[in-house]
Amino acid sequence: MIQPPRCPRSGGRPPRITPAGEDEKPKPRTGQADKWAINLTAATQYYQREDHLHVPRKHVETITMATVSGADGRNQKQQEQREQREVRLGAWVSNQRSRATTLTPERIEQLSAIGMRWA
Repeated sequence: MIQPPRCPRSGGRPPRITPAGEDEKPKPRTGQADKWAINLTAATQYYQREDHLHVPRKHVETITMATVSGADGRNQKQQEQREQREVRLGAWVSNQRSRATTLTPERIEQLSAIGMRWA
C-alpha cells in the first residue's frame, strides 16, 4: 500500500482541507439556452439603439443582467444584484446568419422579430 507523502510543516500529518467560502466558489456554468438568451438580449438592445442588426464583426455589446443570489445564514431573503456582461455580438450575429439553415424555427422567428436580415 502506498502512503501519501508526509507534510513536514504539520508534524507529519496531512494538511486539513476546509470547504471553500462563498466568495471562493466558481460561478455556475452557463447552459446553451442561457447563452442564447444572453446573446438575444444583447441583439435586442443593439437593435433598439441602432434600429438595425448590421453589427460590425468585432463589435462587443455590454448588457446589464440581474442575478439572484441565494439566502445566507444571516439574511433569509434572496438578493438581486446587477452584473454587466460583455457579449461579442458582431461575431454571434454573423454566426447566426451563416447557420440559418440549422437554426430552429423558434430561433429564426425570435431573430426575425428584432430585425434580422438573413441575406
